Amino acid sequence: MDRSNQGPADRSKPGSDFLQLSIGDAPAGGRADWLARQLRLAVSDGRLPVGTRLPASRVLAAELGVSRGVVTEAYQRLSEDGHVAGRGRAGTMVAAAPAAPPAPPGPPAAPPPGDLFSADPGAAIFDSMRAAPARMDLSPGLPDLAAFPRAAWLRAERAVLDQLAPADLAYGDPRGMPALRQAVAGWLARTRGIRADPAEVIITTGVSQAIGLLSQVLRADGITAVAVEEPGSLGVRQHLRNWQLDTPPVAVDAEGLRVDRLRATGARAVMVTPAHQFPTGAVLSGPRRHELMAWARDGGLVIEDDYDAEHRYDRPPVPALRGMLAGQVCYAGSVSKLLAPALRLGWVLPPPQYRTPLMTAKRNADLGNAALPQLVLARLIDSGELERQLRFLRRRHRRRRDAMIEAIGTHLPGAVVHGAAAGLHLMITFPGAGFADTALASAALARGVKVQPLSWHSQLPGEPGLILGYAARPPAEIAEAVAILGDTADLLR
Repeated sequence: MDRSNQGPADRSKPGSDFLQLSIGDAPAGGRADWLARQLRLAVSDGRLPVGTRLPASRVLAAELGVSRGVVTEAYQRLSEDGHVAGRGRAGTMVAAAPAAPPAPPGPPAAPPPGDLFSADPGAAIFDSMRAAPARMDLSPGLPDLAAFPRAAWLRAERAVLDQLAPADLAYGDPRGMPALRQAVAGWLARTRGIRADPAEVIITTGVSQAIGLLSQVLRADGITAVAVEEPGSLGVRQHLRNWQLDTPPVAVDAEGLRVDRLRATGARAVMVTPAHQFPTGAVLSGPRRHELMAWARDGGLVIEDDYDAEHRYDRPPVPALRGMLAGQVCYAGSVSKLLAPALRLGWVLPPPQYRTPLMTAKRNADLGNAALPQLVLARLIDSGELERQLRFLRRRHRRRRDAMIEAIGTHLPGAVVHGAAAGLHLMITFPGAGFADTALASAALARGVKVQPLSWHSQLPGEPGLILGYAARPPAEIAEAVAILGDTADLLR
C-alpha cells in the first residue's frame, strides 16, 4: 500500500493512556511546559493523588512520540515545585498536592451520630451506622473477623491456582462452579441435615442476593407479600420492600413463629430464621415445625434463612427445615457469619418450581459469582478447614458471650437476656423502663458505644431493648462497653 500521498489528517497522532495525553495538543516548542501543566492539573484535581507513581520517563516519551528530555524536564519542574519526588527504583511519585481553594457553600454538614436514632430508620440506615465513628462497636451480625483463616485461605488459593485450567477462567455456569456446589451440598448434608443434589444449589453473593432474586421470582408468580417474624430483621424487611413485597408481621414467642398468626395474615410465603431467630434467639420448636410444614403443604412457601445456625454453645444441633419438606422450602445460607461478609459467598436451594426461574434471575443479574473465591471456598470445605475454623470460633465466641452476660449482670441488672444458647449476639430487654431504646442507643453512641435498638427490628410496639453483638469484640472491650451502657441507662431513668 502506497502511503506517500497521506495527508496530515491520515497520520496517527501519538498519545498515552496515562491521563489520555495527546501530544497533538501541545504547542510547538513548548512541549515540556505543556506536559508540566497537564501533570500539575491532574495532581490538583485529584486524578493523581499523593503516592501515585508516574510513568517512567522513557515509557511516557515513547508513548507520546517525543524525546525523553521533554518528559524529564517536565518531571524536573514538578520536582522543583514540590509536587513530585524521585524515589530511586520506585520511580517518580506524587509527593504533595497544591492547597485546595476554599470550598463553595454547599449542603449542611451531616447530622451528628445521635441523630441516627431521631426518626424511623431509612433505607441507608445501616450504611450510616457503619460510617458513624465509635470506639466500641457492638453491632450484631459479625463473627470475629480478626480470626479469619488467612493462612488456610492462602494455601487453598495457591493450590487452586496451581491446578486451575484455562477454561475455569471463562464464563461459567451462572449457578456457580461445580466444585463449590458439590462442596456445599456435602457441607449441608453433614452439618444441617439437608440432602440435596449439587444441581439444586445456586451460588449467590450472600443471602441478600438470594432474597432479591427470589423476590423477583415470587412477584412474577403473583405473590405480593412475604410474612416476616416480629420482631425480625430490619435489613430483611427493607430488602423485601425494596422489591415491592409487603411484609405482614407474625409474632414470635419462646417457641418461635406463631403459625396460627401466620395463617391469619393470608400470606402465601413466610421468611423465617428457625435455627436461631433474629433477634430473639428463639429456636422453632418441634410442634411449631410440624405446624409450619402443614401450612406449607396447604400451598405456602417457607423461605428459610439459616442465620448463624452454626454458632451453638449450650444446645444440641437443630436440623434445617429444608430436610423436612424440600418441595415447599427455599433454603438460603452463606459464609458471612462463619468466615466474613466481605467474601459475598452464599447459596440458595429453591424448591423445584422456582429452580429454573431463580437460575434465570441469577444469570440476568451477574452471569454468576467470581470463580476463584468459589474454588478456594470449595477447597476449604473439602479439606476440613472450614469445620476446623467453626470449632475454633465456637470456643472463642463462647468466651465472649460469657463475658457479655457477666457484664450485663453487673452493669445492667434489670435487663433480661434472650438468645444466649447460640448465635453471635444477645438481645436484652428492659421491662418497665422509663426510656426509649433509641434514646439509649443515641446516648451510648455519643459516648463511643455503637448498638442497635430493638425497636428498629419491630413493626409493632414492644418492650425497649438492645441487640448486642459480642463475637467481633474482645472480652475486655465488651465489659467496658456494657459498663458504659449501664451508666447511660442509669442517667436516662
